[in-house]
Amino acid sequence: MLRFPLIAAAFIAVGATAQAEGDAALGEKVFRKCAACHSADPEARKPGPHLQAISVRPAAAVEGFRYSSAMKDSGLVWDDETLRAFLADPKGTVPRTKMAFPGLRKDEDLDNIIAYLKGL
Repeated sequence: MLRFPLIAAAFIAVGATAQAEGDAALGEKVFRKCAACHSADPEARKPGPHLQAISVRPAAAVEGFRYSSAMKDSGLVWDDETLRAFLADPKGTVPRTKMAFPGLRKDEDLDNIIAYLKGL
């Protein structure tokens, strides 16, 4: 009798983990909010730096882009945690950043866009 509650709990735990990891296809839709200033294509010229391979590089690392002093001095290395904090509250995470976007408020949007960015 105890097996069924344990199996159900295991499925619930797996489902919660999968949701926390995000959905890259849904993240691509969330990225539309960013696309006015950012691109996934390193060759594209936009007001913000391209986001190709962002999840494996330090902040302010795109050659030729003029970052704010605040971003250059932030010492951030982009990973899930720093991306989540910055995308939720850019000016709270890096005061005096040039990024004007107010941030994403929904945890689901953050999970999904991080999954999308990690796949670039």
